[in-house]
Amino acid sequence: MDLSALILADSRFPGGGHVHSGGLEEVVARRLVTSVRDLPGFLSGRLRTAGFLAAVFAAASAHTAVDGGDWSLLDSELDARTPSLAQRDASRAQGRGTARAGRIAWPSPVLDALLAATPRPHHPVVLGALVGVAGGSPYDAAMAAAYLAVSGPASAAVRLLGLDPFAVNAVVARLDLASVCAEAAAVAGDDPASLPSPGSPALDLFAEAHARHHQEEVRLFAS
Repeated sequence: MDLSALILADSRFPGGGHVHSGGLEEVVARRLVTSVRDLPGFLSGRLRTAGFLAAVFAAASAHTAVDGGDWSLLDSELDARTPSLAQRDASRAQGRGTARAGRIAWPSPVLDALLAATPRPHHPVVLGALVGVAGGSPYDAAMAAAYLAVSGPASAAVRLLGLDPFAVNAVVARLDLASVCAEAAAVAGDDPASLPSPGSPALDLFAEAHARHHQEEVRLFAS
C-alpha cells in the first residue's frame, strides 16, 4: 500500500473516525454481538456491503483525482446509495474531519476543487482524493476505505465489550479485504452512475436506531 493510504487508514489520523462504531454499538446494545465469536459474521457482512461501497467510491475518487471528473456527481452518487440519513451524516462528518487534516498533510488544487464542488464530501470521496493526490492507486484507496470499514467496528468492540484485542485483531486479519478491494479498483474508472450499489438494510436500520437512542441516552459513539 502507498504510504498515504496507510496514514489515512491509521486510527491515529485526526479524521474523527474514532468516534464512530459503524453500527457496532447498536448491535452490542441489542446483544447481537456479545463475544469475539460473534464478530466474524458482523465484520464480514459489513465488509461486503458498506465496506465494499466505500472501497468502490474511494477507488473512483482516487481515479478522478488523477484523471479528472465531476466531484459533485461522484459525491451525489454515493449519497444516493446511502439510504440511511444517519449513515449519510456520519460519512459527511468523517469526510469533513478527514478533509481538514488532509489539506494540511497533502495540500493540492485537486482537493481545493473537490471541496469547492462539495464542501462536505462523503468520507470515501475525500479519502480517495487524498490517496490519489499523494500518488496512491485506486486499489490503495479502496484498501484504506475497506480497512477502516472493519477496523473501526473492531476497535469499538474492544471498548464496548472489553474483548481481548489480540483475538479481535485476528478476526480482522482473516477477512478477505484483498478480493473486495481488487473488485472495487476494477471499476474505478467507470461512470459514477454505473458504480455498484450493495445494500445492507440491517445496517441502515441499526444506524437510524442508534441516532434515535443517542438523543435519549449517553452513547459512547456518535454512530
